[in-house]
Amino acid sequence: MTSPTRRVVVVVFDGLRPDHVRPDLTPNILRLAARGTTYSNAKSVFPSMTRVATTTISAGAPPRVHGIVGNAFWHLAARSDRAIDTSKIDDLARLHEADPSGIVTSETLGERLARAGKKLAVVHSGSSGSAFLINPKVRENGHWTFSIHGRDFTATPIAVDEMVERFGPLPEAALPRFPQMNYATDVFVEHVLARMRPDVALMWLPEPDTSYHYREIGSAASSAALCAADACLGRVLDAIEDDDEGECTTVLVLSDHGQITVDAEVPLYRRLQDGGFAAATKGADVAIIGTSGASGELRLRVPDAALRDRLAQFLAEQPEIGMLFSAARNEVEGIAPSTFALDLLDVQHGRAPDLAFVLRSSTELDPSGLPGLGLYMGGVPVMGGMHGGLNPHELATVFVLGGAGIGQDRIVTAPAGLADVAPTILSLLGVAIPASMTGRVLSNATETANGGEPRHETFAVALGGRMQGLERTTYHERRYLVAGGLR
Repeated sequence: MTSPTRRVVVVVFDGLRPDHVRPDLTPNILRLAARGTTYSNAKSVFPSMTRVATTTISAGAPPRVHGIVGNAFWHLAARSDRAIDTSKIDDLARLHEADPSGIVTSETLGERLARAGKKLAVVHSGSSGSAFLINPKVRENGHWTFSIHGRDFTATPIAVDEMVERFGPLPEAALPRFPQMNYATDVFVEHVLARMRPDVALMWLPEPDTSYHYREIGSAASSAALCAADACLGRVLDAIEDDDEGECTTVLVLSDHGQITVDAEVPLYRRLQDGGFAAATKGADVAIIGTSGASGELRLRVPDAALRDRLAQFLAEQPEIGMLFSAARNEVEGIAPSTFALDLLDVQHGRAPDLAFVLRSSTELDPSGLPGLGLYMGGVPVMGGMHGGLNPHELATVFVLGGAGIGQDRIVTAPAGLADVAPTILSLLGVAIPASMTGRVLSNATETANGGEPRHETFAVALGGRMQGLERTTYHERRYLVAGGLR
């Protein structure tokens, strides 16, 4: 059956928890859901971080395929003094120069659309690195990416020049990010949708993620930020309804990850140093190099299996550690003691670390009465929001499809994920899906509300004197992470 879709519009709410989709905060998301399909068990990826999620959206595949294995990760050929920070376009340029496989190591949505003669326009008010990763070869593809940070933060600076000439100077940074969101929505509605009219148009909103981080997840400030982001979506929906091609437009609203609340900071690297390990997050001569967050990586500058195993054993004894991973010994266990196999997370790329850790978290209630508490390593305040791990509230995402070809007021309980976005968009537009895209097509034409029974799997590995568990669902041969942590 031929798809009625001629255009796809995507709006991403960075960090939005699904349990905040409710009438008082997100009436416009619910407006779309009432005339569309909601995937109530949509999931993020690991690490549940923005640039990993962004690349999963654009690549239609998990990190084991696309190679962005963290918001930050060490790549010694690119730089030896600190991890590559994927939020910075300059760091991505260094990675491009150093790695012949490229920044993203698989074909992306933008590339496939360009091959089919179709256009992708992006309006991004998140980090410059995330704006880049949603369409890494934007210039080669003949596409258009606008970054709220300015002409030096996109591979198509003319996009910024044109918008500044039309809409005035770019707004100053603010918290909550009201000015950035409003400016970006002006660009998206009045220029991209009204004048450019691309085959795929994507707008990325930085809220509620930023306010969750720095103003607490359940606060009045975060609620105001989410309401403002939802109002931006309302403008988009209004514009589509008023457009002559509105009936031929499919709309996708999603979030890239959820968040939970920080209840304490963990000085993990000081703990490692006190334990006799030369470990740090920067330095050209440090033997053990890593990153920090709710989860992170550890690498040995010089391969040493004995040192790796001692490091894993030490970490397993630390009460703040919730999970550990290493290269596969078998389908479940990692090669290092007390570790799961990285394969279970779909992170087993050539850039994967020697060890990956996740700090302890729980589903206990935070002071606002929201489930999800966890440890962090600094960067956001205690009681601020964070993400990156395997807590079910970090992995839970929003995923709503509406408009052309989509059934109305439906809830699908079968799992869905970020890797399903690109294949779904290509299918809606009648474009062939490349073999590298391992996600599945989400469409009323290809599945029903009960489209088969998902297979739920639970794995366990001893972590010192405790037990760590991982839950995963397999559906139509695709794997979706559900939760992980101490049991």
